[in-house]
Amino acid sequence: MPVSALRTTSTAQNGVGAFILQCKRLDFHYCDKWGSSRGMNTFLRSPLMASFAKAHPQITIHISPRPNTHPIIRGLYINGREKVICVRNLEKEQILQKVELLRDANGEKVTRVRGGRVVGSLNEGVRGLWDPFHGAKKGRLDEILGGMGVSNKGV
Repeated sequence: MPVSALRTTSTAQNGVGAFILQCKRLDFHYCDKWGSSRGMNTFLRSPLMASFAKAHPQITIHISPRPNTHPIIRGLYINGREKVICVRNLEKEQILQKVELLRDANGEKVTRVRGGRVVGSLNEGVRGLWDPFHGAKKGRLDEILGGMGVSNKGV
């Protein structure tokens, strides 16, 4: 009786092994009459919008007119957050850059990195902490003070 092997396939677990785009929806709001929406109107009617939508089928795109308002692009992300960018008076190439910025963002708040050590470690460095008094040669203080006209004899 022959023994047959089981075929196993790997399953993705929480995005491991597969890239999951964080942006799930883009909303485009514009006005037909206002001059600030001229760039948005040309972008929506241009092949740039069609090629972007075709290249990213996982992103839902909503286009809605909003009269008497400046044009905005709203990105909604899988973590529940949203980012809004006002694109008034921008050209269609600049709007495409903003759309790509929203597509590549992860929806998290932008946080400022505070000063201090940016890279932290549990282990101390091999060379230890630097001190300005390390490596000072004897007699160097005499040279410095002598150049200033001060004597180091009484110290």
